[in-house]
Amino acid sequence: MKLTIVAAMVACSPMLLSAQHIPDTVEIELARTSKIVFTMEDSNDLWQLKHYDFQALFDDILAKLEKQDTARISPSADEVLPPVIVEEDADKDMDEDERESYKDYDEDYEITDEDEPWTSQYPTSRQYFNMDFGINNYAPDKNSPEIGQPYYTVHPWGSWNVALNAMNKTRFSNSFSLETSLGVSWYNFKFEEDNTLITQTPTGVFFIPDPRSLYFTKSKLTVSYVNLSLIPVFNTGSANDDRWHRWTQSAFRVGVGPYIGYRLGSHSKQQYELNGDKQTEKVHDDFYLENFRYGLRFQIGVRGADFYINYDLNELFTEGNGPELHPFSFGFIF
Repeated sequence: MKLTIVAAMVACSPMLLSAQHIPDTVEIELARTSKIVFTMEDSNDLWQLKHYDFQALFDDILAKLEKQDTARISPSADEVLPPVIVEEDADKDMDEDERESYKDYDEDYEITDEDEPWTSQYPTSRQYFNMDFGINNYAPDKNSPEIGQPYYTVHPWGSWNVALNAMNKTRFSNSFSLETSLGVSWYNFKFEEDNTLITQTPTGVFFIPDPRSLYFTKSKLTVSYVNLSLIPVFNTGSANDDRWHRWTQSAFRVGVGPYIGYRLGSHSKQQYELNGDKQTEKVHDDFYLENFRYGLRFQIGVRGADFYINYDLNELFTEGNGPELHPFSFGFIF
């Protein structure tokens, strides 16, 4: 294959620089079928060419020749490659501002996941654990005949609502995700009157004062559930990969969705002092409590804090066997 490279205004070897007469054209044989032809029209170019980086020039020329040679399908022995033109620096004709802008873009820019279309990023799912901690109470039905009776009235402080949840968050975009959770929770209804006694009879459950002459210090009803929830969440900011299950600190987020639960157990608890010793009595029973619960959950988050409100749409006790009460809870999500 015969290779001919034409480079305008080029001088090359010490042989040329020491010659008494500068020829118009000099040919240099490089290989069996390859040579380089140097052409110079003005001998004043010699001083400039003495400082030219010919190594870099030839590396670039050989790379381009190799690329062109590889692309050829069936070259013939006499076929000659077209002249190779070495492009000057792209920023030669740029002004100073354009050159700096191009340099910054070329050197510093890196493609990240945020530059990809959102359809290539989402949906994504992550798993984690969280905990609800707050206060629970219940709202009596307006038609309940026992409204105003003090012995099932709940004392807010000490009526703790606790839930441990295994979470799965699926993000569909920067502003929308779907949270599903499976966990266990506890209602702790601490009664306002420390001597409240829960009695279960064939006709229902009743809250009455304990007739014993004891110094009571606590009375409460505890109910545990296994729960499943599905909460769509909307936010005003982008997701933060360092704290992926939250949103950026400046974001506002809100979600609302349904939950269902099944009762695992329930018991009443009374504490009193006898002869200077603290005594505890527990009674494990169903107390005509509904086995299933269902309701709506509301979540709101501002910066690094998240809050929740749960409201049971069904009643705490089975119909006709207790006061008509709808439990609710609110507090923090950790």
